[in-house]
Order: sequence, then structure tokens, then C-alpha cells
Amino acid sequence: MLVGGVTGLTTLDYPGFLSVVIFFRGCPWRCSYCHNKHLQAVSSSESLPWEDVLHLLKTRVGFIEAAVFSGGEPLQQMHLPAAIEDVKRMGFRIGLHTSGAFPERLALVLPLVDWVGFDIKHEFENYYDITGIPESGFLAQRSLNMLISSNVKYEVRMTVCESLDSLAIVNAFKGIAAQGVKTVALQKCRDENENIVEHPIFSDKVLLEDISKRFESFSLR
Repeated sequence: MLVGGVTGLTTLDYPGFLSVVIFFRGCPWRCSYCHNKHLQAVSSSESLPWEDVLHLLKTRVGFIEAAVFSGGEPLQQMHLPAAIEDVKRMGFRIGLHTSGAFPERLALVLPLVDWVGFDIKHEFENYYDITGIPESGFLAQRSLNMLISSNVKYEVRMTVCESLDSLAIVNAFKGIAAQGVKTVALQKCRDENENIVEHPIFSDKVLLEDISKRFESFSLR
């Protein structure tokens, strides 16, 4: 398990629950606006021992309600199911942040998790423009269909970078609404200095209404 870091307390990464977030190294995609670029590359020499993470979690039992597996792309970790089982045995709820890059591995962990934050990047046919990987849209759409068909609670969210035009954002949300997605969020992007990168869609009430009416729950962040 290539652990890149741990956030000991957050209220943001698993809605409604105090959480620990475990960040894993490695991601097959290279999104230009990635907030955790330092975690994209696989580096075992800079990783925290999994035993140390488990020790930290033991000190949080009774105080923290959930543990969130994030990244990078946590599904790149071959031993993720076993790691989730380690944490579940402590009594934590399990959250997962993923972009859906590994559908087969998602299928293995869905029975083990309680909630998924699923990141979409673009209209699926145009994922390459963001990820640089030709088949990434197909993989993400396949994973999202799998998530929708499961009994796992989830939120689908999009981080809006400057290169996305407003029409592409609306069309991406239309597409996932047609797939059956019920809960979504639109998130502002931050630059390398943690400054919010404003996008015109956040001030366009007409387009925001067009998106929100398609879902049972729609949030802006």
C-alpha cells in the first residue's frame, strides 16, 4: 500500500461524518488541474507504512466515524480490498474517492464501502482532453454505471477547470442524468497556490438551473 499522506480530521470528504482521509500514491491519468499532482507518480520510497496508518486509526476509534480512501487513484492499489477490510474491522464507515479508472477493481470494493465520491472530468467522449488517456471516458462511464447499479450511496462531482466551456459542463451533467445519477456537485477549481479559479458557469443562473432540475440533489462548492 503506497500511502502518500493522511488527514487526521475532516468534515468535507465524507458528507455528514467526521473522517480520516488516507491518500494513496499513483494515478493513471494526468488531469491538468489535479489538486494532488504530487501523488500522481508511484514512489514507494516516500510512502508511509500501512502499519503506521492502522496505528493512527486505532487512536481515532470512538472519535472519528469514517475513513476515506482517496488519492491519487486509490483503486490503483492492488491490495485495496484487504486494506479496506483492515479498517472496517475497527468499526469505521468506509468512503472512497475515485475517478473510475479501474472498473474491475471498483467491482471488488463496492461491496465493502458505504459511500463513494465519484469524480467526472468532461463529457465521456471528450475525457482525453482532460486526462490525456484515450480510453479514460469509456472506463469512467463503465465504472459509473456499475456504481449506479449498486446499493452504495454516492455523489458524482465535477471540478470545473478553466479549459471546460459551460456548454460542455451542462452536456456532461445531462449525460449522467440520463444514466440515472441522482446526487451531484459542481466544484470550483483551485490553482497550485490554493486560490479559487473562477469559472463563468458559477454566475450563470440559467445554466445552473438547467443542471439542478435534472437531479434530486445538486450542490455548489
